[in-house]
Amino acid sequence: MPVTDTGQGGTLARTHEGKPGLPRGRSRLPLPTVRASQRERLLRSVIAAVSESGYLAVTVADIVRRAKVSRAAFYAHFADKEDCFLAATADGRQLMISQVVSATRALPAGSCEEEVLRVACRAYLAFLAGEPAFARVFYIHMPAAGPRAASRLDAAAGLFADLNQKWHQHARQHHPEWPCVPPEAYLSPEPQMNWCDPRSARAGPTLFPSSKKRSCRCI
Repeated sequence: MPVTDTGQGGTLARTHEGKPGLPRGRSRLPLPTVRASQRERLLRSVIAAVSESGYLAVTVADIVRRAKVSRAAFYAHFADKEDCFLAATADGRQLMISQVVSATRALPAGSCEEEVLRVACRAYLAFLAGEPAFARVFYIHMPAAGPRAASRLDAAAGLFADLNQKWHQHARQHHPEWPCVPPEAYLSPEPQMNWCDPRSARAGPTLFPSSKKRSCRCI
């Protein structure tokens, strides 16, 4: 499902500041529904808070204030601020990947490699444009969030490079005139290539609508 920017920061940073909180005490809503709403509020709130103030400056109090939930509810879902932050960035990254994958898989059967890459990059950039707060958090503030967040960024860079390499190797089967490149070259454009489920990548490229490709001129 396409992401629509519903505010200055995007859907993933839409908080409940200035809006009513969840009902206190017993609720007529089923408990799983209440807990799911609390978690969503907290994830959006930590993205909004970190985007605005930076990871180090944000406190649990800031997050629950924006989410309109209690501190007790926060600790029912997360061990600490870092736990909440890592969950929010993981969810956002998965949404980003899903949007790009959906765009490439919607291409007609037989679409060429260049068109798949072109559509993937457009969908990736559209996601970032629609989710500016998440983009700022994921690509700017993650390194300040501690060793666990930094290691996830390192792992993501390796994953994206691997996806670049798999796309290039797959494309060269149909374009043998394309040159080989050194492994480090795949690291350069890695932020543009968040377009494949890692589980699919392990088995090779699977985003092409068909294994039979047409020739297509690059632009």
